[in-house]
Amino acid sequence: MYACRTPATIPDMVEDFTKFCDALSDLIKSFEQKNVLIKMTPDTDYDIVKIYGERSDALARAKTGLEEVAELAYDTAEHHPYWNLLYDGVQIIKTVLDKWSDTLTEEELEEIKWYADKIKNSLGNVSSDHDE
Repeated sequence: MYACRTPATIPDMVEDFTKFCDALSDLIKSFEQKNVLIKMTPDTDYDIVKIYGERSDALARAKTGLEEVAELAYDTAEHHPYWNLLYDGVQIIKTVLDKWSDTLTEEELEEIKWYADKIKNSLGNVSSDHDE
């Protein structure tokens, strides 16, 4: 990851990121002229750009997106009221995506059920927090 100097104001930051996205788009177009397929998806609301190569498919993009969610789940303090929901949900989705083209084993199905039960219990705790 590359860290750079932060502009002085929020409008400057937005403008700089927009300029960056425009320049990146031009670069991608130059590669497309050489028959290199690249897809760029900017999210200017959050200053995020995703770049996908021609071999990426929906499953690969889902796994990559899950890595971002997993990072949040692993880095979030366990005392956060939604941590268990996030963490256990990530574990289920990770298993499903890893086995997308295969059959889930009995052991994996049992593990999914176990995480689902943990989510159910966590929902009860979250609901009781709202009742207080």
